[in-house]
Amino acid sequence: MKNYPTPHINAKPEDFAKTVLMPGDPLRAKYIAENFLENARLVNNVRAINGYTGTYKGKEVSVMASGMGMPSIGIYSYELFNFFDVENIIRVGSAGALDKNINVHDIVLGMGASTNSDYQRQFNLPGTFSATASYKLLKTAAEECEKRASHFHVGNIISSDTFYDADETVNARWAEMGILAVEMEAAALYMNAAKAKKNALAICTISDNIVTGEALDAENRQNSFTEMMEIALETAIKI
Repeated sequence: MKNYPTPHINAKPEDFAKTVLMPGDPLRAKYIAENFLENARLVNNVRAINGYTGTYKGKEVSVMASGMGMPSIGIYSYELFNFFDVENIIRVGSAGALDKNINVHDIVLGMGASTNSDYQRQFNLPGTFSATASYKLLKTAAEECEKRASHFHVGNIISSDTFYDADETVNARWAEMGILAVEMEAAALYMNAAKAKKNALAICTISDNIVTGEALDAENRQNSFTEMMEIALETAIKI
């Protein structure tokens, strides 16, 4: 039965590479396509969620935005995994550090993604599911970080439904459990990958440190995000 085009992606399976980089911002997807991919072509722009496919160092790679938050990445990653034959999704985005020893510019690889979301409720599990990255993606990305001598950290992150939380103590309590950083998408991506028997990883650039108050300005964010994009692309062509 044909499951495409979907309500959110107006494309066919052959329009996408097996690996998709997924920033939250559609304009960042456009930036990656125009500055890193060769012969990039637009394959989706439903609801202005831009998706492109091109080549990086001779290997086909796609990039498509996820939108903001778990409901949004939940839709797009589900459709890519289940309807468009995508095998690997690498989220590339920003995160706020919850550890005073993690600096802005640093890279965080989300080995696990805790969450305050009810996203897992749909699976009717008799307990709490641990949302984790795919080992082969995590290992490949970590090796690339080591090769580049990047400042990077590997560990648990928190995917939050609330950017502005009424409880001002919540970040400190997550930090007490060893959570490295907070973002808003990875847990849903990891759960969708697990259900579909596919692979996922979140690679995040630290844009601010919630403990120290340090934050990047717009120019420095762009420079740091470039390193993250290159790590993700090098990972994409090695898996």
